[in-house]
Parts: sequence; structure tokens; C-alpha cells
Amino acid sequence: MYACLPKYLRPLLLLVLSTLLVLSCSRIDLAYRNLDVLVPWSLNDYLNMDRQQKTWLNQRLKQHLAWHCRTQLPGYVAWIDEVRQMVANDQITEQQLQARTQEAKQAIAKVADQITPSAAQLLRAMDDEQVREMRQAFAEDINERQAKYVDTPLARQIERRAERMEKRLAPWLGELSAQQRLRIMTWSQSLGEQNRQWIANRANWQAHFSAAMEQRHSESFEQQLTRLLKNRDSLWTPEYRLNYQRAEAAARKLLVDIMAQSSQQQRHHLEQKLDQLRKDFSALKCMQA
Repeated sequence: MYACLPKYLRPLLLLVLSTLLVLSCSRIDLAYRNLDVLVPWSLNDYLNMDRQQKTWLNQRLKQHLAWHCRTQLPGYVAWIDEVRQMVANDQITEQQLQARTQEAKQAIAKVADQITPSAAQLLRAMDDEQVREMRQAFAEDINERQAKYVDTPLARQIERRAERMEKRLAPWLGELSAQQRLRIMTWSQSLGEQNRQWIANRANWQAHFSAAMEQRHSESFEQQLTRLLKNRDSLWTPEYRLNYQRAEAAARKLLVDIMAQSSQQQRHHLEQKLDQLRKDFSALKCMQA
């Protein structure tokens, strides 16, 4: 669960990894400097760290963030240029989206490679009580998501999923047309019981993570952590694996159709948003570790 990062295939622009987190802040430089999504889960949600651990983590995050800014942001800017060119040339195709998605996944893998040693060092230092609290937090996480996303009639799940997609797309395209909203609803209906499979897979990952934490003092712990953070798909449930492939294809088709239905005003709005995003990231001054 890469905190605030794209959940598999979100809308086109939500694949910009950490960039999208800062869009909610008027000061992109300030937001980026406080970006903690380099850690692939929200530590504060699951681990009750003491002051010394938090101080150590904050220092490591600064180092990772400096590395990220120096080495990864140029690639993000180039990625934005690719998307901007796709929009300008009216080339939002499934093939192009698949290529951009793969690039985003590779960027996530680079971050996972970079932070895994630090994550291993931090997690090894957790005592038994902290691990117990982590397990409890995992259980509460699943219960909350179960109540929010599954324990409602399927028709309501579909409606809420469509609403979430509309909210993700609207900032980039402006007001959606009735035709576009209908297409989003059709997409949401096609996913059916996806929420149930997603949460079951999440619980499965948490179980593997908890098992690894029981062996956190072993020599193989960092290797286990690498699999958990970088090769997450190797731990997917069979049902989720099949669903993921279908959902990813459906998301690409949705975005192709939404752009095909877009007005000139919407495309202009999207290009302006991309231009501003590129400008903001190009202006960032990277900190020294």
C-alpha cells in the first residue's frame, strides 16, 4: 500500500506518483519538502513510534527526499512532457497509457529500492509491543475498509466508485459532461465486486508483512521486505491477480473513451494543468542530504 501513490491504475494523471499529492497545496515546494510518501506505507497509521524512532525516521526521510528530488524529478518532468504531447496530439490510446503506466511502476520500484534498507533498519528496531500494536492497526484498517467499501449494497458500491472517479477527473478536465458521467458509471458497473477482492488482497499482504515482522531479526528480513515493498504482485491472491488485469484494462479503456468524448475546452484545461505542473516541478530546488 504505497501511501498516497497510485492504487494500481488510477486516472491518467494520478500516475504521476508523488506529484499528485502536492497538487492540493498552493506551495508545491513546501508540500514536496514535507512529502513522506517515499516510505511505501503510512508509518504513522500502523506504527506507534517513540521520539527517538521518529527523529531517526525524519532524518532518513530528508536524505531520501534529497535523493528523490535530484535523481527522480527530472524523469517526472519528462513523463509529464510525454503526457502533454499525448494530449496535444490527440493520442490518448490504450497502448500509450500502458507505456506511461509501466514507466510509473518502474519509478515506484526505484523508490522501493532506495528506501528498503532504511525501512528494514527501522522495522528491526521495533519491540514486541510495537509489533502487536501494528497488528491491531492492520486489523482495524481492514475492518474500517470492509465497513466503508464492502458492507454496503453492491449498487451503492458502484455508485460511490463512480463518484470517486468523477472527483479524480474533474480537477483535470473541468466539469464532466453527461456522456462522460454515463461512461464512468458503465466502467464502475463493470468492476462489480472489485472492492471485496481488493480488501481481501490487502489483508493478505498485511498478513505476510506481519509474518515477516516476526522474523525481523533474521538475516533474510531485508530480502522479505524487498518482496513486500517492490514485488507486491508476487503476493497477490489468485482472485485479485485476475481482477487486477481486468481492472487495469478497463481503466485504460475508460480514459481513452473519456478523452474521446472530451470537449476542446476540457482538453485545453488539461493542457494548462499539465503545463503548470511541469513548471512547478521544474522550479523545485533540491535540498542537499
